[in-house]
Amino acid sequence: MAAAALWWRKNPSACPYGQRFWVQAPHPFITRARLRRVLAPAPGERILEIGPGTGYYSLPAAQWLAPNGTLELFDLQPKMLDHTLARARQAGIENMHSTVGDAQQMPFADETFDAAYLTVVLGEIPDQLAALRELRRVLKPHGRLVVGELLGDPHWVSPKALRAHAQSAGLHFERQLGGPLGYFARFGVSS
Repeated sequence: MAAAALWWRKNPSACPYGQRFWVQAPHPFITRARLRRVLAPAPGERILEIGPGTGYYSLPAAQWLAPNGTLELFDLQPKMLDHTLARARQAGIENMHSTVGDAQQMPFADETFDAAYLTVVLGEIPDQLAALRELRRVLKPHGRLVVGELLGDPHWVSPKALRAHAQSAGLHFERQLGGPLGYFARFGVSS
């Protein structure tokens, strides 16, 4: 088990669709309520979610933005996006859009989003700094980024490493919600 965890840490990759049961389980310490509190979404905003998995956070987040806001889902895996959109349709949620792509090079224009978030995803991206730079680029000047991490995930990113990468990417730390077992960290766009 330890050897597998070490291999995964050195070889980051997205959770395969066939193993989606890992992302469908409740996430202790990084709950939906905590995400809402730290992200502070407002109706009418346009928010980006990187790596939505099967929509654990997506469905409630889209509802937080209603009636005129939009949640943009972005993932490498079309199957994950299709799964989440199907769940949204079943729930009557219509304010989600999806794009397939790599977070290290996103197809969105500069200053597109009011906020962005990714939960237990950053460590799966081979070049975390490139992804954080892209997130900074697509956020509006007063935009905010929330990163959630859960200890025990093989791709866990420590708060210290996250803050260092974020600062290098032009983001400043604002606050953290949670502790060593699971946390959300919020960053703002630096001038």
